Amino acid sequence: MEVALGFMASLALQIVFNALFIAGDSISFSMGMTMASAYDPSSGNTKPIIVQVIMLSALVLALMLNFHHLILRFVAFTLEMLPIGQVSFSPNLANYLIRAFGSMFALGFAMAFPVLGVILLADIVFGMIMKTHSQFNLFSFGFPLKIGIAFIVVILIIPGILYHFKTDLYEAFKALSIVFSRH
Repeated sequence: MEVALGFMASLALQIVFNALFIAGDSISFSMGMTMASAYDPSSGNTKPIIVQVIMLSALVLALMLNFHHLILRFVAFTLEMLPIGQVSFSPNLANYLIRAFGSMFALGFAMAFPVLGVILLADIVFGMIMKTHSQFNLFSFGFPLKIGIAFIVVILIIPGILYHFKTDLYEAFKALSIVFSRH
C-alpha cells in the first residue's frame, strides 16, 4: 500500500514536469523543429531540443529552490501522518490526480501560447505576402525568419514559463500535503 501511495505522489509531481514537456513539444512542433531532437537518457527516448532546454532550465530552477529538500520533507511528513502499516487509500488523492492530469494539458498550452500566437501571426503575414507577391520564396526566406522569430519569443518567455512551473510545483506540494494529512 505504501508503495502505491508513493507512486501516486510521484505521479502528481511528474504531472507538473509533463506540463513543461507539452509546452516545449507544442512550441517545437509549431516552429518546425521537431526533427531537431536528441536522445534523453532519463526517459529513454528522443526529445526535441526546445523541450530539453525548457526541462533542463526547470530542473536547475527546481534545484535552486531546494526541490530535493522539499521531497525529503514531504517523505518525512507522510511518515508522520501515515505510519507504516496503517495506510489506506483516500478518494481525495484520486480526485486530485484526476484534476491535475486534466489541468496538465491546459497548463502546457497556456505556457506555449505566446509562441504559438506569434508563429500564427507570422504564418498569416507570410500568407498575405505570398498572395500579393507570388515571386516571394517562402522556403528560402519565410521558414528561417519564422524560426528566428520563434527563438526570440522563446527566449523572452522562458522566465514566465519557469515562474509558472515554480508556482505549479509549490501548489502540487501543498495539495499533496493536504491530501495526505486528511488521509
